[in-house]
Amino acid sequence: MSNQNPATSLPDSKGWLGGLLRNRLVLVGGCLLVLLGLAALTAPVWVKAGLLLDPAQQFPTGLDEDGMPVKASGQFLVGTDNLGRDVFSRAIHGTRVSLTVGVAGMLTAMLIGVVVGVVAGFRGGTMDLLLMRFTDMNMTLPGILLAIAFAGVMDGRTLHLHPSFLPWHWLDVKLERGLVSLFLIIGFVCWPGMVRVIRAQVLSVKEREFIMASRALGASDARLIFGHVLPNILPTIIVMAAMLTANTIMLEAGLSYLGIGVPAPAPTWGAMITDGQPYFITAPHLVIVPGLAIVMTVLAFNLIGQGLQEVLDPKRKV
Repeated sequence: MSNQNPATSLPDSKGWLGGLLRNRLVLVGGCLLVLLGLAALTAPVWVKAGLLLDPAQQFPTGLDEDGMPVKASGQFLVGTDNLGRDVFSRAIHGTRVSLTVGVAGMLTAMLIGVVVGVVAGFRGGTMDLLLMRFTDMNMTLPGILLAIAFAGVMDGRTLHLHPSFLPWHWLDVKLERGLVSLFLIIGFVCWPGMVRVIRAQVLSVKEREFIMASRALGASDARLIFGHVLPNILPTIIVMAAMLTANTIMLEAGLSYLGIGVPAPAPTWGAMITDGQPYFITAPHLVIVPGLAIVMTVLAFNLIGQGLQEVLDPKRKV
């Protein structure tokens, strides 16, 4: 029997951590993620120490006599791009953008998805019907097309959030593409997929005996949600967060590939693939290096998500 509180699906902390440390998927995915995280955090330090080239610098020796990118050499670890910049350094710095936007976009989507799913499942009735129909409407729109539409609006225009006849200007918002606007776009696009799962979990938990007992003792809805419902669905939220981060990173790479991600000169993996496509035959490293970076990052989060599902799934506990 597992040492587990009947009002929560989470095991005790020692059993949970022990399960994570014994799970191979979590270990492999965690090691990959730690390497990527260290690369993202320490990249500027490496540049200052001279151990990594400046990702924005165009080196005179970065192009050959014909103006083509050079391949791996003593100065350039994997070669240069079409402007003579070091590809390895740009890929390392691209980790900072992808992880920042991916994690922030995941948090935004999870916040919206959890709130909508919990309210719909717990309240039920007309509120459930309205929220779920709104969610269904958003799910019918392809995520990438919706993200492109949102990103296309971020062209520097000023959005007036107050009536035109009022002389107020403090409600004006300037729509510009950047890290903040990009992760907000990704979050607003990715939240509908979370709602149905969260709602189903809430519907299951709120009918359990300890919820009914707490309600009979006079517990408020807020106490039931934060004290009983959310702790019980927390394992599902954690697993979905890991899986969703992989999707947000791929969506960020896709938007950057289309030229509507984080604007230059910030190095992004999607933009690196776009710039390297014309040179794929003569200089395949321009596409392979950022492509491998995307694969490694998405694989790390997927492995962690699969491992967390194995550890936190109550059906696996005896």
